[in-house]
Amino acid sequence: MLKALIFDFDGLILDTETPEVLVWQSIYKEHGFELPLDEWEKTVGGYGISNFNAADHLSLLSSGQLDSVSLRSRYRKEAEELIHASPILPGVISMIEQAKENSLQVAIGSSSPHSWVDTHAKRLGIFHYFDHIICADDVAPGKTKPNPDIYLKVLEQLNVKNDEAVVFEDSLNGVLAARRAGIFVVAVPNPLTAKMNVSGDMTVSSIAEISLQELAVNIERMNRVSSS
Repeated sequence: MLKALIFDFDGLILDTETPEVLVWQSIYKEHGFELPLDEWEKTVGGYGISNFNAADHLSLLSSGQLDSVSLRSRYRKEAEELIHASPILPGVISMIEQAKENSLQVAIGSSSPHSWVDTHAKRLGIFHYFDHIICADDVAPGKTKPNPDIYLKVLEQLNVKNDEAVVFEDSLNGVLAARRAGIFVVAVPNPLTAKMNVSGDMTVSSIAEISLQELAVNIERMNRVSSS
């Protein structure tokens, strides 16, 4: 029986990832270099696979002529301007409202810190929707996605079993974290992660494509198939 919906934040509720990569690509190009997307992609949704740092990397490419602190400051300013102009992604609010109407709990499980997730959730007027928000701050250092710790912590806080929840994710790291926690995962690739062949137990291009009822039916059907 479905009891909870768990949402990733970056790239799933708010597309923070596309603006971030676009800004870094622009900064790299300005200085005659190309952002190594294959390395950047490994960090999307969590740093469990790679600790690639775009500012440090560009500083090294420039033989130290470019200061990583200044680069990071510029990137953050330009990316935040784009992010603040971005709307909540389609279908998110509707799915949350359907969950509430059906007495399901709703949570966020994010590899970002509370200072980032909580601030944006309050700014967007959705903070009150969530029964719990679990972030990188709530697990041991180095245990963000693709490690399962964040999602296991969400299950603990919600007091539900892994087969009583569904995770919505957009990244490879996030999907892997959900699977390692044993939770059914719906992959919803954004414009950036769609290029990474992200897929889950169920994959849609937008949460707006499905209703809670359709989701429950699909889960039941897949459970029957797996148990037969």
